[in-house]
Amino acid sequence: METSSNYGAFMERFLLPPSSSPPGHAPLPLTSLTFAVKDIFDVKGYVTGFGNPDWLRTHPVATSTAPTVLTLLKAGAACVGKTVMDEMAYSINGENIHYGTPINPCAADRVPGGSSSGSAVAVGAKLVDFSLGTDTGGSVRVPASYCGIFGFRPSHGAITESGVTPMAQSFDTVGWFARDPKTFTSVGRILLQLTEVSAVRPTRIIIADDCFRLSSTPFDLITQVVTKAAEKLYGGDILKHENLGDYVKDNVPSLNHFMTKENIDQVYNIPSLTALSSAMRSLQRFEFKSNHGEWISAVKPNLGPGISERVSEALNATGEDADICHAIRRELRDALTSLLGDFGVLMIPTVPGSPPKLQTDPSELEVFRARAFSLLSIAGVSGFCQVTIPLGMNNNLPISVSLLAKHGADGFLLHLVENLYDSIKQEEAAAVSNPKNIS
Repeated sequence: METSSNYGAFMERFLLPPSSSPPGHAPLPLTSLTFAVKDIFDVKGYVTGFGNPDWLRTHPVATSTAPTVLTLLKAGAACVGKTVMDEMAYSINGENIHYGTPINPCAADRVPGGSSSGSAVAVGAKLVDFSLGTDTGGSVRVPASYCGIFGFRPSHGAITESGVTPMAQSFDTVGWFARDPKTFTSVGRILLQLTEVSAVRPTRIIIADDCFRLSSTPFDLITQVVTKAAEKLYGGDILKHENLGDYVKDNVPSLNHFMTKENIDQVYNIPSLTALSSAMRSLQRFEFKSNHGEWISAVKPNLGPGISERVSEALNATGEDADICHAIRRELRDALTSLLGDFGVLMIPTVPGSPPKLQTDPSELEVFRARAFSLLSIAGVSGFCQVTIPLGMNNNLPISVSLLAKHGADGFLLHLVENLYDSIKQEEAAAVSNPKNIS
């Protein structure tokens, strides 16, 4: 374990050297860049620790390196170590009772977000140029938002998960972090194996008004710079508004199975998205148990608070709702594909507010977590790609926005971020120099 001089981000440091281009050839696309990987990726010669010392103790050294890591080395980047993660990838907080909590470089008294905590911190603290994480329920999107950096959750299945310890396969994805849009898109082109294609103008940018009402960050603070940037680039007619909860309720009939009176009565939520979150977590628990239940029963690992309760719940999962959950996934993907079309984008808050303070009592975070998973389950269940875009600081805390595009439209979404971000920065600068621009 590394000390806090490295923000507590690393489990261990090492060097996997990059490939180099043959003499007389152009440099490889990621030449001179460094990266780190979450301790969920296999690296030959090291035990994949999965965030828990008992896992580390009871698993063998990896005999091969995850293909995703090899792809980045072949593109010219150097891997400099493995990063701390939440135990068994079962948290979005970023606190690890065994290895310590990586220090949020934007706000040292706040959680960094998880479960890809160390990977996000290593990028945010400028210890590496980019990093790899995984995202099942939000584990790239949340820490990207909390650490003020870019994060990408790709379309489900778009990047191989070979050589990655599974959490719940219906939702597992390999994602990445970077501080600047150029590095972010360069890494994305390699991981997604994109050929150079011309950027496509989005046909619509749909602002999910009800989702923004879940956030404690003022609506205009998140949306205004993005909408002004989009108007400048593409024209005002591109912007649309939607109550996403109503649309999902009307177009995903299998969700009725998870609609409870409690969901409908709670004032702080969107009933259909709460039901969506319930469906996601139900199937996630069952798949987690199928993957790791035997090991947990045999080893009885020491698990930290919050994780231990979640794992116990998972061990009691029966999978009786699995078929309904899969029906919901199909219906939601169809419904959102119809809403967005080939080149539409959905804008939502990444998370429902600022990063929570370190060591906040879990009971105080119940409403926040419920709202967070309502937002995170949209891409989680549909399998759509989602990008977290940093929007600077508000009251000395990072804020972000998320854009989603249909399954398979990862290249389009990546290009859109590259085009949009310069314009967003100009709007941010204008808002700072003339605060009256923010209503």
